[in-house]
Amino acid sequence: MAMHIDPHPLLDARAFTTTFPRPLGEMPTPPDILALLSLQADAPLKSDDAVREAVRTMLRHGGFKPAGRSKPASEYLIRAVTDGALSSINAAVDVCNIVSLHSGLPISVVDLVKAKPPLRISIAPAEASYVFNASGQTIDLAGLLCLCDADGPCGNAVKDAQRTKTDANTTLTLAVIWGANTLPGRAAQAEAWYRELLHRIGATTMDA
Repeated sequence: MAMHIDPHPLLDARAFTTTFPRPLGEMPTPPDILALLSLQADAPLKSDDAVREAVRTMLRHGGFKPAGRSKPASEYLIRAVTDGALSSINAAVDVCNIVSLHSGLPISVVDLVKAKPPLRISIAPAEASYVFNASGQTIDLAGLLCLCDADGPCGNAVKDAQRTKTDANTTLTLAVIWGANTLPGRAAQAEAWYRELLHRIGATTMDA
C-alpha cells in the first residue's frame, strides 16, 4: 500500500497495516494486554511534559490550535485513564490506546476496507471538517495534519473520522503514529512496541 506524505518540517509519521486473524468482534483483548491500559503499567515508554509540548508544536505548524476540546488524543487518554473513564473498545483500538498512552504520541487507526485510495498525509484546508462520533459531532480540521483518502480527511492526531472507524467486522487496519522529529527515535520505538503487542494477539503487520 502506497501512501504519500506531504513535506512537513516537524512530522515524524510512522504507518503500518495490521491484518487480524478474525473480525475484531470475535477477538476480545487478552487481560494481560488490557492491563497495560494503566499509567502504572510496566511499559518501554513514558510520556512527559516535553513529549506533550513537542506534539503540540508539531500540530501548530499548519495553524491549528491543539488545546481544549482539540487537544491531542494522547492527552485525552491520560485524563480518561486517570478518571477511570476508559474501557475496552476492541483489540485494535485497545492496543492503539495503550501505546499512545505510554508514548505520549497520538495515533490514528482506521479500517482500511472503509478508506478509499489513494491515501495521503497533508494539512487540511480551511473549512474542512468531518463527523467524528456516532452522535454526529464534527471537528474543524483547518490547519491540522490529517490522513486523507479519496473522499477527504479521515484521521488525525485529535479525533478520527466516524466513517472509517473500526467496528466488529474489521479485519484490516492502518495505523498512523503522529510523531515529532524533535523527539528523535520515539515514533520508531512506539511503532516497534505497537507491532509487538499486535503480534502477541495473533495479528500480522506490514509497513505502509
